Amino acid sequence: MNRFIWPLVAVLALLVFLVMGLRHGDPRALPSPFIGKPAPEFELPTLKNPEVSIGTKTLAGDYALVNVWATWCVMCRAEHPFLLELAANKAIPIYGINWRDSRPEAIRWLYDLGDPYLASAYDEDGRVGIDWGVYGAPETFLVDPEGTVIYKHLGPLDPAIWQREFAPRIAGGGPGQ
Repeated sequence: MNRFIWPLVAVLALLVFLVMGLRHGDPRALPSPFIGKPAPEFELPTLKNPEVSIGTKTLAGDYALVNVWATWCVMCRAEHPFLLELAANKAIPIYGINWRDSRPEAIRWLYDLGDPYLASAYDEDGRVGIDWGVYGAPETFLVDPEGTVIYKHLGPLDPAIWQREFAPRIAGGGPGQ
């Protein structure tokens, strides 16, 4: 009888910790050490033309979205129509970082689905993604005109998330707005 009690107590204790953890915050929320700090420096070849590069300096001067995406990412496909809508409305400059992907497949993907990006960097080995603290695709960073990361969103963007998280920060001018 004793040999069943200790495993049961352990399982119950783990269950209590799990429930407490889920009740205190969003389990999908992963903090970014870059919020309120300058965007990590990078320079990469563009996806469509490896002889042209894009980097941190490209983002300067206006609010910009940096969207990390890949063709193998199912949720990137789900958010793509909304990114096209943002681009068509000229709501904000959108730059992509194609992350750990195949260049020909990524180019074909943009050709087939449409290209919302002013430019898309090609991060074949994922090093820039690591520098930006990327956990997975899609992830979207909001960078202010001074080059400071003011918000990070994990997962696909949609109109509700845009209105709740991004639009107020752009209108209010910062992370706390």
